[in-house]
Amino acid sequence: MSCCAPPRPSSTKQRRKSRCSSRSQTAASSYGRWISRAVPPRFEVDRETIERRLDEICAGYLSDLPVAVADAIRYGLKSPGKRLRPLLLLFAYRAAGGTHDASLLACAPEVIHCYSLMHDDLPCMDDDDMRRGRPTVHKVHGSRTAILGGVAMIPLAVRVVRDSAQSMRLPQQARTKLLETLLDAGGARGMIGGQLRDLAGEGLALSLEEREGIHSAKTGALIVASVRMGGLAAGVGQAQLAALERYGRAVGLAFQIMDDVLDVTSTASVLGKTTGRDAALGKSTYPALLGVDGARQRADVLIAAGLESLGEQKMLTQELSEVANFMVTRTS
Repeated sequence: MSCCAPPRPSSTKQRRKSRCSSRSQTAASSYGRWISRAVPPRFEVDRETIERRLDEICAGYLSDLPVAVADAIRYGLKSPGKRLRPLLLLFAYRAAGGTHDASLLACAPEVIHCYSLMHDDLPCMDDDDMRRGRPTVHKVHGSRTAILGGVAMIPLAVRVVRDSAQSMRLPQQARTKLLETLLDAGGARGMIGGQLRDLAGEGLALSLEEREGIHSAKTGALIVASVRMGGLAAGVGQAQLAALERYGRAVGLAFQIMDDVLDVTSTASVLGKTTGRDAALGKSTYPALLGVDGARQRADVLIAAGLESLGEQKMLTQELSEVANFMVTRTS
């Protein structure tokens, strides 16, 4: 079976799943083409490399899993996306002077990110039916399988880091720090802790500081981890690593601010996911706190500060500048 081939239906439930998957493939294909046009053209070669690596992960790392779980992981991992976290890792690695092929390593934060989306969309979380232009994982594969698939992606990401670090011949200390960085970002001090605080904040009037604290963990931690991992793999010093982290924090928060803006200014067909969910769940949003124009201005200020941090350490490359500016000019 190819990486993305749908399972052969052998029951009524599977036939329904197959029909749902077939309908979603058309929408996802259209959304995928749109993503390719939306992301700056200079990123396309790296995006294609990342997609090939994700195909390799699907083909080579999932054979020991139950078929249903493996299918759910494929569906979630290969949904069309911008692949910003892998791009950030690659660009940070190059800015830090790295010369090896870091494309497999770059997929590790994407594996964690995709698992987080699978769980974030569950009925017990944000209860979303649409993600990246097609039905969410639990709508196609069921909630139980989506939960198990997401959990299985955590050790999968660890294996990706292990194997990529070995192929890049990184020293043991760097390998340890790479794993610590990724797992911390996905844990209680990062993504999971931020998600818990976000759920607890539903229906509450949060301050700007509280909102930014939640998203620095929920969204920003994995983005910071991506650029930090690029720096660690290249062996940068502490000052450069700190600059990359400041850049990552700024970019991550700006990304979430623009997510909130697009949630109230765009449409589901453009975004590839349901709009208006934050308001429906009673969440405080940046447009509600600052207004749409004020939220955009806040994102611009953050990006400028992040780029300045890199410039101070002579690490401001065109790639890192362009991906940062894309965060505040994107339309999906």
